[in-house]
Amino acid sequence: MTTQPDHGAALIPRPEHNPEAVRVALARIAPHRLAELEQHKENALAAAIRSGKIGHLTHWLDWWMREVEIERRPDFFTRRNDALATIHRTTGKDALGFRPAMDELSAIEAEAAQAVNG
Repeated sequence: MTTQPDHGAALIPRPEHNPEAVRVALARIAPHRLAELEQHKENALAAAIRSGKIGHLTHWLDWWMREVEIERRPDFFTRRNDALATIHRTTGKDALGFRPAMDELSAIEAEAAQAVNG
């Protein structure tokens, strides 16, 4: 785990950018998501084997680094849950509140990606 600065009171330090560190971090803060991580990894590995391109695996790692960043930071986690709740309450893409919630969700993901990628 690194000791890189972050914004807000993180539950755990940001993990190193490697699969094992991400798995360990997720096990500490969101163990209920470990099966999802493993299934996503198996899918990425199968796609990499089929295509002969490692990009599937790097995308997997980047995605889970971002997910861990959101899970470990209460500010991101709360914002994402609020946005998702709004999205799920709406009756469709044209419903009031849907677009602002989607924009907020995109912003959270971009901020998390920026935090882990510098």
